[in-house]
Amino acid sequence: MTNHQKRLSVPKSWPVERKTETFTAKAGAGPHGESGVPLVVVLRDVLGYVDDSSEAQYAINTDGVLVNGDSVGDVNRPIGMFDILAFPERDEHYRVFPDEGGRLGLTPIAAADADSKLSKVTDKTTVSGGRVQLNFHDGGNIVVEDDVYSGNDSVVIDNETSDVVAHFEYEEGALVTAVAGQHAGDIGRIEEIDVQPGSAQNTVHVDTADGGFETVEEYVVVIDENFVAEDTELPGDAE
Repeated sequence: MTNHQKRLSVPKSWPVERKTETFTAKAGAGPHGESGVPLVVVLRDVLGYVDDSSEAQYAINTDGVLVNGDSVGDVNRPIGMFDILAFPERDEHYRVFPDEGGRLGLTPIAAADADSKLSKVTDKTTVSGGRVQLNFHDGGNIVVEDDVYSGNDSVVIDNETSDVVAHFEYEEGALVTAVAGQHAGDIGRIEEIDVQPGSAQNTVHVDTADGGFETVEEYVVVIDENFVAEDTELPGDAE
């Protein structure tokens, strides 16, 4: 199986130029499904820290790159929304965050904020012992003792202990960011959740500082002010 794919065929969320070269790296097996971006693409095309996969492999072999607090062994390890990248020798830390147009971008964060990761709850299931398993947007999951979570809520998970350290409910008034669609990267507060009958997707009306937008429920993720840049204007700030 080839480790490359044509640039023109990669998902729109990948931060790569499509017409500069024919091929780019192919994401390996792991989290985030088809939307995951190979780590080597982030290191080479976004940050410019390496020139090729050999240099990327050396960096990860020497623990120069941590993903969600862990060392990685594969340069094609998929990187996706809300992952935390840390470069200990550089004392640099980044959160993968939606950019305009839906492309994955890197937001610099403080070292203290790199110890945990935001995850969107896609659904929950009951496991042995009657405990609840939360399933996340990136394919990960944890088992919790208290059933206080709902689908589309967001939780912040400690990278070391896997404990929930914060819980943001999906409800009217919640701060959200769009991670896909034409409003990807926009931030606002939920004004109304429009529940559709049958199998139709629920829609969400989001109030922003410059008006607002409507999108499908799947495209929004609940966040809090700690995930927003200081110069970002939120609805109500001007009041």
